[in-house]
Amino acid sequence: MMKNKVILRDVNEDDLAIFFDQQLDMTASYMAAFTAKDPADKDAFNAHWEKILDDEKIAKKTIIFYGQVAGQVLSFEQFGETEVSYWIGREYWAKGVATRALSQLLDYVKIRPLYARAVKDNIASIRVLEKCGFKVCGEDKGFSNARAEEVEEYILKLPY
Repeated sequence: MMKNKVILRDVNEDDLAIFFDQQLDMTASYMAAFTAKDPADKDAFNAHWEKILDDEKIAKKTIIFYGQVAGQVLSFEQFGETEVSYWIGREYWAKGVATRALSQLLDYVKIRPLYARAVKDNIASIRVLEKCGFKVCGEDKGFSNARAEEVEEYILKLPY
């Protein structure tokens, strides 16, 4: 059986409409927890992505799965550390897409240590991070717009 084909490429303007639609998925937003205050606000979404695209310090890649835009994977600075983040369209969940995409990003982003955050009940995302070598190194709490409440999260670290 052929392995799932996952390719990373630079984000382009056409990807943004797909990213916007993906983040409107309420189940995906709930799992991600830390989302925009109003996911339906396209102007806010576009302004956010304009900043991302203009920032050369942010590694931003579109995830392509068998020729389709499946999501995005990023590396950026937050709280004085370099972190990774990803968003996978729900129709691509449980196919190994996130693990393969993050693994490829880790080949591209050489900074170590790297950090990631995942809400404690997002078992699938925690598993993706662990498969890529991240280990839980701490905990934090933050307000989740998607859940309208404070949630607990794990901080994970990919060491040197």
